[in-house]
Amino acid sequence: MTVDIFGQDCSLRDATALADWNGAQIGVLAHAARTATHLGAVLEVAPDFALAQALKGLSLLMLGRRELLPAAREACAAARAACDTALPRERRYVDALEAWLAGQPSRAIAIMEEVLTLHPCDTLAMKLSHGIRFILGDARGMRASVERVLPAYASDHPGHGYLLGCHAFALEETGAYDRAEVTGRQALWTAPDDAWGLHAVAHVHDMTGNARAGLDWLEGREEAWSQCNNFRYHVWWHKALMHLDLGQIDDVLRLYDAEVRKDHTDDYRDIANATSLLMRLELEGIAVGHRWDELADLCENRTQDGSLIFADLHYLLGLLGGERKVAAHRLVARICADGSQTDSESAQRMANPGAAVAKGLEAFGEGDYGSAFSYLSKSRDSLHLAGGSHAQRDVFERMTIDAGLRAGRWAEAEALLEDRRSRRGGAEDNFALVRRNLIATAGNKGGPRSVPAE
Repeated sequence: MTVDIFGQDCSLRDATALADWNGAQIGVLAHAARTATHLGAVLEVAPDFALAQALKGLSLLMLGRRELLPAAREACAAARAACDTALPRERRYVDALEAWLAGQPSRAIAIMEEVLTLHPCDTLAMKLSHGIRFILGDARGMRASVERVLPAYASDHPGHGYLLGCHAFALEETGAYDRAEVTGRQALWTAPDDAWGLHAVAHVHDMTGNARAGLDWLEGREEAWSQCNNFRYHVWWHKALMHLDLGQIDDVLRLYDAEVRKDHTDDYRDIANATSLLMRLELEGIAVGHRWDELADLCENRTQDGSLIFADLHYLLGLLGGERKVAAHRLVARICADGSQTDSESAQRMANPGAAVAKGLEAFGEGDYGSAFSYLSKSRDSLHLAGGSHAQRDVFERMTIDAGLRAGRWAEAEALLEDRRSRRGGAEDNFALVRRNLIATAGNKGGPRSVPAE
């Protein structure tokens, strides 16, 4: 019997494989580019290590791509076949993978929580529970999960800093902004490569409308996210958002070209960064030129995926921005069709909030702002079920408000601005200030058909 870096009993016998397994676990926590290399090395030496096979399968599912399902099932089969030599804790990871493959990611979370009940310092289980809850939009669950195990961690536990980073993000997503900032700073001090904790503090500055402080926070800390996998693009996205709020459009476009879309991948998270940033620019009246084209080409190939509604809605943004109306309509129809099914939690989210948001976005792209506002405002209270963060979903909030303004529904749009402010701790960003000024100056005189930049 061996013990891993987090003090958990481990069925691996080979010392080299154990070192790589520890590297893979830390890599998951740090969103490190090296993670796949470590995990591949473990599976090369110990293909019958059930926990590594389960982590491979779970990681594939988190990528939200239908074509990866066969590989995830293959990893699951290999993990299950190796369970005879696995420890009880390790077998529960296999159970979680099977639950998610069966269309029940919430059951996978429950299994990870069962692991944490017996092994609260299993930091990998904590991170997986946190990550799946994030995909499902369960901010309260993220916070409760982390706070349940916090007392078990000594300050010198190798996973403590990453745990604090998860706590910081959960605090921010549940509105505890002051605590989130302090905790995120402590996380990065404890684990200098904790990009998740660093980005939690960036979220705080976004939600409290303090872009200047956000830039000051990120400045000089690039090392914390330069080692990341594609998560590094997301941190650059946060920096671009801060420049956007300050009206520094040249900086936004420079970061978009040089960092956010440095590599033209079709990973849905990278697509989400790009499409939501370009849409924010267009809402401010900024022409983004040819940048929609490569996104639209990629999104047109993803219309039939249907793995995650969060991904689908951002593919739809790419199609609308690229004026691919036929493909956009095809995607909306597929979301609605999937929502009529009841065989998985993914289908449930296609139904709500997916169908209404998709119809609203399509109407927005067609210039039917009244219909867009009706659909989008209807789905606001359930939009968190699409997953992602407040900052990521805010592009849909902005489009809802602008649809109301363009439709001349001033009072309703103003009410949404007020509700948005309350959800952001009373803070106002430049987007809101510009819209409030429009309402104050235009009143009920019909208003502009587009919302200009400040």
